[in-house]
Amino acid sequence: MPEGRRAAALRLTGRAVAPLVLATLVIVAAQAAWGQDVEAGREKAAPCQACHGPNGNSTVPLFPILAGQTARYLYLQLRDYQEGRRQDPLMDPFAASLSRQDALDLAAFFAAQKPLATAFNPDPQKAARGEKKAAETLCTMCHLKQFMGQNEIPRVAGQHYEYIVKQMRDFKSGTRTNDAGNMASVSKTLSEEDVDDLGHYLAGLY
Repeated sequence: MPEGRRAAALRLTGRAVAPLVLATLVIVAAQAAWGQDVEAGREKAAPCQACHGPNGNSTVPLFPILAGQTARYLYLQLRDYQEGRRQDPLMDPFAASLSRQDALDLAAFFAAQKPLATAFNPDPQKAARGEKKAAETLCTMCHLKQFMGQNEIPRVAGQHYEYIVKQMRDFKSGTRTNDAGNMASVSKTLSEEDVDDLGHYLAGLY
């Protein structure tokens, strides 16, 4: 390759790589600012496997998949359990024993894991109705496209059907309230069929 073309190619390559390097640095800087430590979280997550499975991939449908969940959401849920804004007989004593650093490290660890597909087989007709209902209620305004979540809004794509349905019912009944009112107001507009359909739709996303 002539010297001039080689230099031009190097400049183009540098321009293409620069955004990737910048994005990586931003992620690392954000983790450092939060004081998160993925490897420390890996060690601290050992007791979590009993319910949430290896690396947060729960095989028990009523225990949520934590792998790939947003770190901020996970941290805030642990804090809510500690401070009584969310309650569960299994989670309450575990969360109570965590320091702030423990919660940050656990959140970082589970967020960094790859979620695996579940064995759930969604009903195509119910999933189609669920997709229509999700569009009607503007779910992606908070949960984003493909329900991947953002910041304090959870990823629900590929979550267990049973867990999704239980949370929507709990928000609807007022059993769960740590949502700033958004999920409660939406859930109250849903029929039992809507909840079932949304469960099939969301559990089938991956």
